[in-house]
Amino acid sequence: MDAWIPTLLQWLALPQHGLGTVFAVSLMSATLLPMGSEPVVFGLVQLHPDWFWSVIAVATAGNTLGGAITWWMGHAASHIAHRYGHSANHVRALAWLNRLGPKACLLSWLPVVGDPLCAVAGWLRLPFWPCLAYMALGKCLRYITMTALLTGLVRLW
Repeated sequence: MDAWIPTLLQWLALPQHGLGTVFAVSLMSATLLPMGSEPVVFGLVQLHPDWFWSVIAVATAGNTLGGAITWWMGHAASHIAHRYGHSANHVRALAWLNRLGPKACLLSWLPVVGDPLCAVAGWLRLPFWPCLAYMALGKCLRYITMTALLTGLVRLW
């Protein structure tokens, strides 16, 4: 099983596949897989500083699509989750998400809780398109902020 990892890493090598790599890693990192896309985004911006906005746009698109996939996973799993989730914390969190509605997806950029938040939004059957718009906005702002900060830190160093 481990034989495919070097092949995947070679295929995703930044200089050869650039924006495709950013899209793929951003998409995968927005699902429930435990990975981050910021190093790939930052790496490509360091290799091609003039591609800053293109990299941000592609990363945002991939990460938003991954969030949409996670939303649909939550939507599909909603009938199963109704059987198991009745703890006080669970009920409080659901009430908070219901109160915020699709605006809660603006927080989908947060580490650890952002991706599950997209799944819960789907599970609660919050409206898809407004959720997607808030996901895109939050994720875009995260990529702009993180990449600009990291680029500035590298220049200071």
